[in-house]
Amino acid sequence: MEPFSAKNSTSKPLFPKGPALGLPALILCLVSAGFILADSRSTALVPLRHFVSITLTPVVWLAELPSNIANLGGYLSGRGTLLSENTELRESLLRQEARLRRLDALEAENRRLRELLSSSSQLEEHVLVAEILSISQDPYRHQIMINKGARDGVYRGQAIVDAYGVLGQIVTVNPHRAIAMLITDPDHSIPVEVNRTGLQTVARGRGEGGGLALPFLPGNADVRVGDLLVSSALGGRFPEGYPVGEVAEVRYQPGEHFMEAIAYPAARILRGRQVLLVWSESYLVEEGSTPSAAPDPAAAPPAGHQP
Repeated sequence: MEPFSAKNSTSKPLFPKGPALGLPALILCLVSAGFILADSRSTALVPLRHFVSITLTPVVWLAELPSNIANLGGYLSGRGTLLSENTELRESLLRQEARLRRLDALEAENRRLRELLSSSSQLEEHVLVAEILSISQDPYRHQIMINKGARDGVYRGQAIVDAYGVLGQIVTVNPHRAIAMLITDPDHSIPVEVNRTGLQTVARGRGEGGGLALPFLPGNADVRVGDLLVSSALGGRFPEGYPVGEVAEVRYQPGEHFMEAIAYPAARILRGRQVLLVWSESYLVEEGSTPSAAPDPAAAPPAGHQP
């Protein structure tokens, strides 16, 4: 056996020596330039170009596949981000809308309070703002509970009003609460005056529909639709000349001695959260008290109310 030597080795060198690649590259460049020149001056190579384009389509698709996958991942990630942001924006919009509704409610409440306090300047009596706590659910009883009571000087028969008219009067007094009967309650009556003619009469609550009835009008009474009814000084419970309602209908039966009128309250019944408690001068003079004094337990029941 002959010893191993470099001369009889069949292995090829790692970097073989030979002619440079400049000549083949030059040939390819010349061929390419020829094709470009021929394609620009004739249409003979159009079928070949189409054939090569169709043939290389899978190669192009495979070459673009990694980039497409990366773009798809970015698209999915961006879509997820957009969905998340959209959800957050919707939630924020709902919160802002709820806050806006709350601000609208507060603005409306402030407006009602300003109107209420403005109306108190028309009253010569002492007044106090009270908040409505609850409303009676009995369809035959139009009553409300307020957050003022005996400790605030509230007394039975005391008038309550809002910025637009007479609401009713107190019927039950507790130390910190009071219950008021509205003028639309069937058991409530209030002396009124037709503002246009000065005619004195009584308005009773109708219950259903929240209206008022004037059942004891003489057959020849001058009462018209649209007449304003104001509180009368008779009885001394309600502030004189404060709006009570407006005549909406006059009913007259030929041959009858009386006619009846239907009116709608001027006050916004059950459409507010605050009321004004009114202390009449006659009550303050008789009791020798102020609105903060405790009421007399023997105070007379309200007009038109049966205990």
